[in-house]
Amino acid sequence: MKWEGNRESDNVEDRRDDAGGGFGGGGGLLGGRSIGIGTIVVALLGGWIFGINPLTILGLLSGGQPAQVQQHAPAHRPPADDRMAAFVSTVLADTEDVWKDVFAKNGGTYQDPRLVLFRGATQTACGQGQAAMGPFYCPADQKVYIDLGFYETLKNQLGAPGDFAQAYVIAHEVGHHVQNLLGISGKMDQMRGRVSKAEYNALSVRLELQADCLAGVWANHAQSARQILEQGDVEEAMNAAAKIGDDALQRSSGGAVVPESFTHGTSAQRQRWFNNGLQNGSLKACDTFSARNL
Repeated sequence: MKWEGNRESDNVEDRRDDAGGGFGGGGGLLGGRSIGIGTIVVALLGGWIFGINPLTILGLLSGGQPAQVQQHAPAHRPPADDRMAAFVSTVLADTEDVWKDVFAKNGGTYQDPRLVLFRGATQTACGQGQAAMGPFYCPADQKVYIDLGFYETLKNQLGAPGDFAQAYVIAHEVGHHVQNLLGISGKMDQMRGRVSKAEYNALSVRLELQADCLAGVWANHAQSARQILEQGDVEEAMNAAAKIGDDALQRSSGGAVVPESFTHGTSAQRQRWFNNGLQNGSLKACDTFSARNL
């Protein structure tokens, strides 16, 4: 992926020197809840795999309210010589450029999210975030959270190496921000308690596949404007999408494949919707909620 020398975002907070802290009043992050195949072993498989927006999804399922955020030391930018932080900042900047343009062409105004780098644990407006969850987006504070150590997990444990696979992770989380701005996340929130767990899981699948598609839309526009893609990049993202399909994860964990427990979609579905956004570059192409076949 061609990223070096491109603009870096100013919307990055580096909390990696923070001590983390206790819960902000909302209780334990997981709260003993079960999703999908049962109690999630977050430290082993990562909340990012099971829930790109795990704090919110868990809150919706439990009926909990967002936790109060503890005060942090003043946010500061990453060191200039931190290559991985520079990469993430550059990808975030690229998503800002793309989505500002897409929103403007559709008569809207894009509001930039912030991206928080942390280690171990950090407080969010959705509760306490933990590194073991993997990257996630909190709609209550419009921030993407990531412990950069996740990329080692993505490469070594999940078998999805490559810088464009890493960019896909950020673009997917920003896709959740786009959903939040468009009111889609709010509609999901309204479904809390109105549908069964299986029905909510099915809606979650459509939400996550849409975020995959939106990541593809970003890649389409970034390539058209800045020619960021190199040989093998698309394959890296498609491989990452395949590795984190619900069916693939359930097989790798040694359990049975239980479709009604899916919260993100199968490997084939995740690849299909990312590719759909990549090929079409259109928000309309990402209407997973109206699609008969995912």
